[in-house]
Amino acid sequence: MPPTVAPSHDQVAQATDTLAQVKDYLRTEPPVADMLPLLAPLLDEDTGVAILLGDILRAAARIVATQSPCPYSDVVRQFIDDLRYAAWDATDLHTLHWNIHHLSAQITDTTDVPDLR
Repeated sequence: MPPTVAPSHDQVAQATDTLAQVKDYLRTEPPVADMLPLLAPLLDEDTGVAILLGDILRAAARIVATQSPCPYSDVVRQFIDDLRYAAWDATDLHTLHWNIHHLSAQITDTTDVPDLR
């Protein structure tokens, strides 16, 4: 069910700021045991960033397609196609979810790694 209230620009900006913090932290090369719990929710096969981004891009393409005058201009058609193509690319990244679990299993012998979803 779609939300009844649109997220604000500030909420979206806060989410991207949080992702930027994760990026900056990972650039400090923390221990793998500290990295995995951060990556697990981001790469979750059902609710991770890849799936969410893919869904967001598809929804944006649908909005542009339904609210643009027909026939579409070349610019509008290209934008819709690019959004849909990017959505497929983003969604394909969901397979990294399993890499996290395989890596976690490999390092559990040497370090304490929290249970990953």
